[in-house]
Parts: sequence; structure tokens; C-alpha cells
Amino acid sequence: MATLTPDTLPATLAADGFAFVPAARLRPRLQARGALTGWEAFAASWDALEPDTYMADHGRYRRRRHAVFAVDAGAIVRQPHQPHYQSREYNPLNGGIERWFAPIEDAIGDGATLRTVLSECRALFGALAPDVARWHVEVHQFRIEARADAPGLPTPEGVHRDGVDYVLVLLVRRHNIVSGTTTIHAPDGRMLGSFTLADPFDAALVDDHRVFHGVTPVQPLDPAQPAYRDVLVVTFRRA
Repeated sequence: MATLTPDTLPATLAADGFAFVPAARLRPRLQARGALTGWEAFAASWDALEPDTYMADHGRYRRRRHAVFAVDAGAIVRQPHQPHYQSREYNPLNGGIERWFAPIEDAIGDGATLRTVLSECRALFGALAPDVARWHVEVHQFRIEARADAPGLPTPEGVHRDGVDYVLVLLVRRHNIVSGTTTIHAPDGRMLGSFTLADPFDAALVDDHRVFHGVTPVQPLDPAQPAYRDVLVVTFRRA
């Protein structure tokens, strides 16, 4: 992939169907669009995520919160709390049912950091799909925990699509883990690229119609210490 700058990011995503955006490129882009003054509190909110009780593999390595927004050119409006649903076509492990996750805390959902991220996504994805007047946006806070006897699985359903239009995966924090490599695949399974979100603000952007994605399991560096991977996942779908 070519080196990304703010000016080449939309073109890269349009050409390749995905992009890795290092923190050194994304953070200034976000700062130029809005406020990140609440980043510390934003990142700390991952400590209050609740266990995902819908894991069909009986895993206890994932914590999360969820929120839904309606986004158009003039407004970003949080919607009443509602379930997350994916068909089994897109999530053969956990799909096919309504999953009610704990809501994202109001202070985080209304905060400047998340609103800045959503504004950036609106600008980027809107440039790629200018015909879309309104987006259905889902926001997920994920923590994947790893133990020596039980690696954490960021994508337990395997390499997949999400059933949306566009996806942002933003790294918030990595603590005491190895691996967690993002892989991008063509519909026929060919590997198109791989990269590791290593630093806060490293991000992956995906055109969900064109490519599949997955993340390798994470393992603890020091088995005696907590080990986890915190990410924000934002999906945009035509409303």
C-alpha cells in the first residue's frame, strides 16, 4: 500500500477497498475536525465494559458496549437503545439472533471524542458514497482479554464481512499482548494485506462490500498480568 496522507486516504480506500491508517496520519486528521480533549476519559471507559454473554463458543474473553446513531449531513443523533443483529450469512458463530449489549455510557456517547470520530467517518464515507443522505451507524466498544490458557479472539467468527457498507476499527489501547494482526482478504480468500494496530489511533478502514477481514488471536506477554486489546468499531450502513 502507498503511504497515506489525509489527501490520499479516500482515494486509497476507493482503489483498494481497505486502508491501514497509522496514528501519525489519523490523529492530526481527527484533531483538525474536532476536539480530542476527552481522550483519556474515553479510553478509560473501556474499563467499564460488560461481558458479552452471547458467545456461542462459550468464550469469556470479550467485553463490549454498543450504541446506534442516525447520521446525515447536518446531524449526528443517538438513537434509542436497540439490539445488534447480524444474519448467519455474516456471522455464522453468533448471528441469527438479536443481541442486546450494555449501552455505551452517555458521557462517552455524547462526548467530543466519539463525535469527532463519527464526524470524520461521515466525511470520509460520505465522499465515497455521495448519494447516501442518511446513515445507520453502529458503534461498538470491544475489549478482548487474553490468558495463558485461553488466547483472546478478536474475530471469533473468523475472516468475515459485517453486512454493512463501511467499517472503521480504531485502536484505543493494547496492554501486555502479542499478535492481533488484521488480515484483509478478497472474496475468493486471497490475502490482500495485513497489518497490526499497535498504537492508539492506529486504524483500519474497510469497504465491506469488497473485502473480508479478520484478526489473529492475542496472547499475553506476561501471563501473570492482565492482557487485553481495546478497539472502537464503527459501521456505516445506508439507512
